[in-house]
Amino acid sequence: MTAIAEAKILIIATDGFEDSELLEPRRRLLEAGADVVLASPERREIEGDKGATIAADSALNDIDIREFDSLLLPGGTKNPDKLRTDPKVVETVRAFVEADKPVGAICHAPWLLVEADVLRGRTVTGWPSIRTDLRNAGANVVDEEAVVDGNFVTSRKPEDIPAFTDAFIRLVEKAEALREKA
Repeated sequence: MTAIAEAKILIIATDGFEDSELLEPRRRLLEAGADVVLASPERREIEGDKGATIAADSALNDIDIREFDSLLLPGGTKNPDKLRTDPKVVETVRAFVEADKPVGAICHAPWLLVEADVLRGRTVTGWPSIRTDLRNAGANVVDEEAVVDGNFVTSRKPEDIPAFTDAFIRLVEKAEALREKA
């Protein structure tokens, strides 16, 4: 199986991200050797909901998704709520899904999957307050720490980060191995 170190991963976030849901998976991916790029609607420093700050590596308009193997979407309530009103973000999420690239979304981030209209018939999870939205978008909603369905992995909350990140890494490695065989 291909190592995560061979993957290029895009993270999309803006102000109001859940600090641990961006920083912890990013740290683990970087430590594993992955090429990780943080994009935001604007290339600037963004602030988490608990005060952490991090500089975006790129503005989303400067990203070519063909250069990336997978997409990671951290939660927090404000971050995905702001991002789902940005047509470029929604278009990018939909493009990753349509390209059958791995997409990880934790906590409130599955809202972006709702907005991209890519959940019909999929099994997912998310923060309890968005589960009705997920169901209304056609998803089968379960209450598990990390749910993999095709090229998606979704998760519920910060306490699920280890299981979420492990599942995301496995999904990326599996997708990379399949691409190599093609």
